[in-house]
Amino acid sequence: MANKISNITKRDILELFRKGINIDEVFETKTVIYPYFGRLEELEFLKRLYDLKAMRSLDNRFKDAEGEIWHHTVNNDDYPNDWVFMDERFQLVGGNDEIYLKFICEIFHPEVRIEKGFWEYFLFEINQLLKNDGYELYPAEKKSNRDIYSWKLFNPEDEVFMPYSQRNGKAIKKKQIVFKISRAARNQIYKVFERYDYNDRKVSETGFQYYVLISEEVLEDIKKYYTPKCFNKENQFVETNVLKDFILYTTPYCVIDAIEFFGKYCNIDFAAEINTIFNLNDIPFKLHNGSVRGVVDSHLTKSSLALIDEAGLKELLQEANRYYEKGNLKIAVEKLWDAFERLKTYYSPAFDKKESVIRIIGDMSGGKGQFKEMYDKEFRELTIIGNNFRIRHHETTKVDIEDERHYDYFYKRCLSLITTATLYLDNKRLS
Repeated sequence: MANKISNITKRDILELFRKGINIDEVFETKTVIYPYFGRLEELEFLKRLYDLKAMRSLDNRFKDAEGEIWHHTVNNDDYPNDWVFMDERFQLVGGNDEIYLKFICEIFHPEVRIEKGFWEYFLFEINQLLKNDGYELYPAEKKSNRDIYSWKLFNPEDEVFMPYSQRNGKAIKKKQIVFKISRAARNQIYKVFERYDYNDRKVSETGFQYYVLISEEVLEDIKKYYTPKCFNKENQFVETNVLKDFILYTTPYCVIDAIEFFGKYCNIDFAAEINTIFNLNDIPFKLHNGSVRGVVDSHLTKSSLALIDEAGLKELLQEANRYYEKGNLKIAVEKLWDAFERLKTYYSPAFDKKESVIRIIGDMSGGKGQFKEMYDKEFRELTIIGNNFRIRHHETTKVDIEDERHYDYFYKRCLSLITTATLYLDNKRLS
């Protein structure tokens, strides 16, 4: 298991909860304290993550940790603040990264955090510290329209957003991506923009407040990558500063850019309306988490990653997904097959590789014979593909893959099995 989070980082995170964070206000700087257990009682928080009745007590007057902790945090209240970070039973000092990150994510769960507190400041500071050791927290899913955080391997490239037309530039140029957006659909898209347009408050370097329409900001965002242009009445492709003209008369790829940029200023309702337009007009795309993707593509979602607590598997899947999105299918397939082999050992060292696969297939099939036979066959066939074709092994006896469409097929087939398997993985294996 991974142990990349240094004691220095853990110490600094502990100091945040012990001493608080300095926040600059208009006329003063104040220090704010935030309890790691949020709106809950300390014991209530810990029971969300640990079976305290099965944990030994350090006080011989109590038979288990639950009784001990209640006595010293509620009855007597004589444990120091944030004692749990130093208690070896909770594996936050000497344990693996997965356990530590799961604990930190729970601090910011919507059922735990104090919404009107300063949790977002603490989340930001903790994330900056974790990135130094190769991890970051991110919103993986929502509950009651509030973000639930998980963790993933940090990649500096993820910090840089590239609009659709730019990140798919090569494929568009080679006509590997071709689609149209009708005038009717463009009008529908722009009407959604009009409904969600609002004045965004800005603050200049001198502290002066001013307001800018989102529609104006979108064009400014696009200008960071290219000059917004549209076709005029003479069918000339000319520069424009009018978002409506840009939506109605530019290339379909640039319309997608505008949707992505506009969506960054809106809530999930905007994405739902845009996706409805895509569906009604047979446009094979979906806006999800700020990016428009082809619905026929097979991508790894944030919610899929959130289900995986094993760092090595998560890292390989992220790498495969990055290479796939960049169009490097050869490396994407290689990384994905590495992830497939890693998945087989998910329950190691408690089980050997074969037994681990049997457990995964058993969970996926729910004990039903036909499903068990189907998943077992798929595991075996994907293993044969990995061994016979030049994917992970490069001996002269391996079958060369010269057609990128074959790589694409291998990628989607393997990812389909892996993402399905992740729905059944038992993350408690680490506790």
